[in-house]
Amino acid sequence: MAIQIQTPFTEQAARSLRAGDRVLLSGTIYTARDAAHKRLCEMVARGEKLPFDPMDGIVYYVGPAPARPGRPIGSAGPTTSYRMDAYAPTLIGLGLRGMIGKGYRSSQVVDAMRQYGGVYFAAIGGAGALIGRSIKAAEVIAFEDLGPEALRRLQVEDFPLTVVIDSEGNDLYQIGRREYLESLNR
Repeated sequence: MAIQIQTPFTEQAARSLRAGDRVLLSGTIYTARDAAHKRLCEMVARGEKLPFDPMDGIVYYVGPAPARPGRPIGSAGPTTSYRMDAYAPTLIGLGLRGMIGKGYRSSQVVDAMRQYGGVYFAAIGGAGALIGRSIKAAEVIAFEDLGPEALRRLQVEDFPLTVVIDSEGNDLYQIGRREYLESLNR
């Protein structure tokens, strides 16, 4: 059974989740890929106000396709997360609680998640059109020149996710691999 979570996504809520938990997320989230992350971190370094408050927020690593008529967004499948690893610890340090993507994360990101209470969620790669149905509204809020990779504010409802890395550093990718290898020896 899936756990229903809402934004804002507090530290307490993040720390209550465990690797392997299935989640249905509703509320406001933001999109950003590597170019947007770089700009956000440059803004932080210059002491500038960010276009959104990362405190208790969730960022989805996606560059959505254009919307069809009557839809807020096109196909919105996750992108590979490691491209954001150089920037994610800065945003996690500012209170970002959740990240949505696919693939492995660096030890620096996992260490920041442990320290500040963050969670890494996986969205289903290859199911961007299906995921797009959970997105009820989309609005570009910064970096419009980046096109599909612009910073967007999304309203989501029952967005299906899996906790891949929890705030204790438990990693479903490693757990699954270990369990599989152990099953071969039985």
